[in-house]
Formats: sequence, structure tokens, C-alpha cells
Amino acid sequence: MSSFTLEDLRALMRETVGVDESVDLTGDIADVEFTALGYDSLAVLELAGCAQRILGVPIADEVALDAPTPGTFVAYVNKSLTEAGR
Repeated sequence: MSSFTLEDLRALMRETVGVDESVDLTGDIADVEFTALGYDSLAVLELAGCAQRILGVPIADEVALDAPTPGTFVAYVNKSLTEAGR
């Protein structure tokens, strides 16, 4: 995988952590805070761990927790992929 997209994150959000049925992940969620999407810090850490395992790049817990939105999370993951030469 050469890049990690918002669609990739959506899939992880649905598959690994689950999502409240009342939350709409189909729209533009890039700038919506994780908390507004029903994801607490533990859920964000679980997303980071899953992405780390799938992509094989380190995702520091502190950085994952400092990513307030899916867009910032995706940007950090892509930065990690670039730094890892992937």
C-alpha cells in the first residue's frame, strides 16, 4: 500500500472498532472530531494499532491520540508510510 486514504480509515472504523448505527461515515468526515463520530481515545488507539499491523509502520500512541480528526489521522499515517519508504 503506497498511501492510506480516508476510505481505508472508514473501513477500519467499521470493521475493527465498530460504529454506532446513528453515525454517518459516508459523508465528508475528514474534519469531524473522532468524539463526534462516537470514538473515544481507546477506540482511536485500537484504530492506530490495527493500521500499524496492516501497514507495518509505527504509529505512536501519543500521536494517534493527538489526531483529533480522521483527516489528521490519515495524514499522520501517510507521513509514516513515506518515512518508511512505502
